[in-house]
Order: sequence, then structure tokens, then C-alpha cells
Amino acid sequence: MERKHRSQGINAALSSAILLGLLPVFGKQALLAGFSPLAVVAVRTTLAVSLLAVFMLFQRPYLYIYPVGLIGCFLAGFINGIGSIFYYVALAHLEASIGHLLYSFYPLFVAFWLLLDRQTISPLTMFRLSLALPGAYLLLNSGSGSMDWLGALFMLISAAFYALHLIINQRILYEAPPPTVTFYTLLGMAITVLTGYLLFDRQLPAGNPSWLPLIGMGAITFLARLTLFMGVKKLGGLQTALLGLGELIVTVVLARLWLGETLNAPQWLGALFIAASLFLVGFEKQPAEKRHQTGWLAWLNPPRMPTTHLPWQK
Repeated sequence: MERKHRSQGINAALSSAILLGLLPVFGKQALLAGFSPLAVVAVRTTLAVSLLAVFMLFQRPYLYIYPVGLIGCFLAGFINGIGSIFYYVALAHLEASIGHLLYSFYPLFVAFWLLLDRQTISPLTMFRLSLALPGAYLLLNSGSGSMDWLGALFMLISAAFYALHLIINQRILYEAPPPTVTFYTLLGMAITVLTGYLLFDRQLPAGNPSWLPLIGMGAITFLARLTLFMGVKKLGGLQTALLGLGELIVTVVLARLWLGETLNAPQWLGALFIAASLFLVGFEKQPAEKRHQTGWLAWLNPPRMPTTHLPWQK
């Protein structure tokens, strides 16, 4: 049973990684079409939460969530919304592959937040992290000798915020199912980015730009978030983040094929390091993480109640 549980988590996390790997390429196409970073993140998040709202109409028991969990989801959505704004502003300064590769350092931030929350990390996970992060660094080495450091700083801020939203949601997912957490987190994110767009932008490109990249981003975000939080629930935040590095390979390959971006030998070596880290997930022995009663995020734990009272378990 435990093996099946982990297998489902691994499949969900890898599916999310493949889908998320498409986002930077579609996002770069939307930016090149003339959409502003705030418009890109606002439109794709609104489309994603709208699709999820339709899904929830047919799964109404999943609308239930305990009050502190709802607050936590909105907090995670706010944090991820701010991080997404930083991400697409950074992407306007960087190539799609390089920008997303820098973003790939988010597992390091996940480990940092976990340690602050007094949670343990296994030796094998630390070894996989030691493989993945140098791999991400090698992939980041474009060989051009130049880097937009403001864009790089914004991308790192985005990665830190994304990691923090994963850890917050991990606490809530101990009691709430993935569709519930996905919906309320995306709703909080949509409110955040739409507010930013209406306050600071409110512009669309002139002419008749193609909306297909944004429509694709909305559909991908909808599917990717469902599988992402299913992975977090079954594997924990750090394991899902490490598997999420598989999106790097998708981003790099598609950026090469669609946008004409190229890779050098060190970057291919970095991809090999990341692939090795992904392969080693099969040797992880610890079960999915259990709820912790201590740590700075312990306030997100629900009040003790019989699980038979949860609507989605009837």
C-alpha cells in the first residue's frame, strides 16, 4: 500500500513537472507578442482558476475546508502570486531556458523553509539535492559571459516565494484533499495578481496579438496545480520539488526547438546531474511526511476532529 501511495505521488509530481516545463516557453511567447508581465500572470491565473471553479461545481464536497486551512491557502496564494509577478518580470529580462533554470534553485529554498519549520531531511535527499543544485548551476551557465543581474535577482525571489507556498500548502494537505487546496490557493493567487494588474498596469498590447500562449498557460496551470499538490500530499514538499526539477529538461528542450535557444556542453552535463537526482527518487525509503505539531507553521494545523466528519471522505 505504501509503495502504491509513493508511486502515485511520483507520477503526479512528474506530471506536474512536465506541464510546468511548458509554462516558461508559452510565457516567453506571450511576452514577445507584447503582453506585459503583469498581464501574462493575471490572464493565465484567472483562466486557470475559472477552469478549476467549473471542476469544483461537479465536486462540491471538495469546497469544504477548515477555517485556518482557508486562511493558509489564501496566504499561500498571495505569496505565490507575488512570486509569479517577480517571475514574469524576470522572464522579460532573461531567456526562457536560463530564467527557468535559475528558478530551479527553489528546492534549496524548500529545504531551508523545512529546516526553519523543524522538519528533518533524509541523507539520501541531501545527496540528491547536492546533485541537483550543481546541475542547475551548470545549466544556468550559458557561456555568454553576461547576465541580467536584476532579472536574476527577481527570479531568485520568485523561487523563494514558490518554495514557501509549497511548505504552507504541505501543512494544509495533511487534512485537506489536493483539489480543495488547489482551488483556494489559486483563488488567492488570482486575487493577488489581478489586483496588481489593475493597480499598476491595465494595458493590453496594441493590434491583434495571439492569445493562444495565454490560453495554453491557463489550461496548463489548471492541470499542473492539481498534480503538484497531489504530489505534495503523498510525497512531501521537498521530494516533490526535487522531482519538479524534471521540468528543467522540458523547458530547455522546448526553448531550443521553439525559441532557437542553444545549450553548451556544461549545460548538458547539468541536465545529466538533474536526471541522476530524479532517478534516485526510487531509492527513497521514508514514507510521506506526517503532520508536525511544532514549528513556525504549526498554527496551520486543523483542530482535532474525527476524520469521518470530512465531507470528501463520505
